[in-house]
Amino acid sequence: MMSEEQIKSEVVLEEPGGDKEDIDVAGLKKTVFGAAIGNLIEWFDYATYGYLATVIAAVFFAPGDKTAALLSTFAVFAVSFVVRPLGGIVWGYYGDKLGRKKILVLTVIIMSLATFSIGLIPGYASIGIGAPFLLLVCRLIQGFSASGEYAGAAAFIAEHAPDKKRGLLVSMVPASTAAGLVLGAIVASLLEFNLSPGSLQSWGWRIPFLMSGPLGIIALFIRLKLEDPEIFKEMEAQEKDVKEKKKSPMLQGIKSNWRQVMAAFGVVSLNAVGFYIILTYMPTYLSEELGFNGAASILTTILSLGSYVLFLPIVGSIADKYGRKPVLITACVLFVLLTYPIFVMLSWGGAFAILAQILLGAILAGNDGVLATFLTEMFPTNVRYSCFALSFNSSNALFGGTAPFVATFLIVTTNNTFAPAFYLMGAAIAAFIALFWTKETANQPLRQE
Repeated sequence: MMSEEQIKSEVVLEEPGGDKEDIDVAGLKKTVFGAAIGNLIEWFDYATYGYLATVIAAVFFAPGDKTAALLSTFAVFAVSFVVRPLGGIVWGYYGDKLGRKKILVLTVIIMSLATFSIGLIPGYASIGIGAPFLLLVCRLIQGFSASGEYAGAAAFIAEHAPDKKRGLLVSMVPASTAAGLVLGAIVASLLEFNLSPGSLQSWGWRIPFLMSGPLGIIALFIRLKLEDPEIFKEMEAQEKDVKEKKKSPMLQGIKSNWRQVMAAFGVVSLNAVGFYIILTYMPTYLSEELGFNGAASILTTILSLGSYVLFLPIVGSIADKYGRKPVLITACVLFVLLTYPIFVMLSWGGAFAILAQILLGAILAGNDGVLATFLTEMFPTNVRYSCFALSFNSSNALFGGTAPFVATFLIVTTNNTFAPAFYLMGAAIAAFIALFWTKETANQPLRQE
């Protein structure tokens, strides 16, 4: 997180006439911190499943075929994304109708309860098929909650932020997401280092899931102190003055912005595939396909996450200066050109694997550091949450949630260890094409209608 002094230096803006725009620095700091810390905790909860995938496969599925159990684990991971478009519609509708704050409070409560419940589920050896069934139910609830979190946090910060520094400040949303992943990876690696395989499978894996209880309470306490953005309050006041409201403003808004929704869906495809292959599937890839031990797989992934977090605010600032589209297009090109060589470098192990992970994290940051800002600026205030959540969650449901499963399936069916690289390159090409349907939005006021 940035300090108050850093935020203050970033948000005191010089207007064309020479006057400076007065910014409530303390309020802006509180807004960014409140949205980001809740996002961090929610994504720590959500990502823990990915980092402990091999352990979960052994605990919740029938013994025997190790590959089948792992594929089943990732299938449950993917199924949880099925509800994300539905969740995006529900949370987006109420977020645009009732306010951003109320929905952000609800999402963190639901995510924490679902994650805590996973830590209490007995394994397959105790209750048989009931174990994966209960796991699936909790994952579906997690997916429903996550569908409102990212879009809500991004819209919340964007609507508070000054126009000329929106990219920097909104980059705190993906940064906090990655920080949650880092926390999850650190906890998982500590468990790998300090527990025997038997202890890890019998009770150790439950620790990070049970941690979601107290962490959720902290996030709830922080978010209850936040206030909705003025731009939303003004829109709400204007709508109250309108005598004849539209029966379905969300559907009308999506209909009016369907081109932007489709373009956003395509642009998000790279984020979806890249995020879940590079930052959640990678430990499994390193251990199962390249022969790394479990602890080393997670530790090298932490390096990728670290570079990702460090580069995000830099990318956000660059996007404020040079525009959203040039940065997003550059990231697509780098993924197409460098993904395969980087995956080859991963297979060399040692220092090369570390460098490869850092490069992947840095390139992914080139996309994610500006994507959330770009999506908030594409849509008007009255349907910003709805359209953002719908496009983002639909693309993640189709491409993100299935990414670990598809990557594992491609390796098995093609007998090519580097198959995930081609999948990632394909997503970059799709996002590159979709960007030509969009307009530049940097340094402009947020759309009102």
